[in-house]
Amino acid sequence: MLEELLKYVASQGRVCPAPQRWNDLWELLPNRKRVGGGWDPPLPLILAPSLTNPALPVKMRLQEHIRYADTHGVLTNVDAFLRSLPEDQWLHVGDF
Repeated sequence: MLEELLKYVASQGRVCPAPQRWNDLWELLPNRKRVGGGWDPPLPLILAPSLTNPALPVKMRLQEHIRYADTHGVLTNVDAFLRSLPEDQWLHVGDF
């Protein structure tokens, strides 16, 4: 299921969910906690102070969240959430 979801989120030029939707995804991840000045798992890059992140690091952060979901037993929920998003709730390569 992990590899299929990673392929899905990368298809059709997708980079990441829209900011509020990605925050909703992040909130699905269990055991979130502050670590120093940051978070574990890290915050979605789209919510970071600068919205000028290039697409590749943003895609990698989304993959990190998906892998975190897998190792913490919530991949099924994350998969269902991401696949339920309409296409207009995703940011695509051209949006960066």
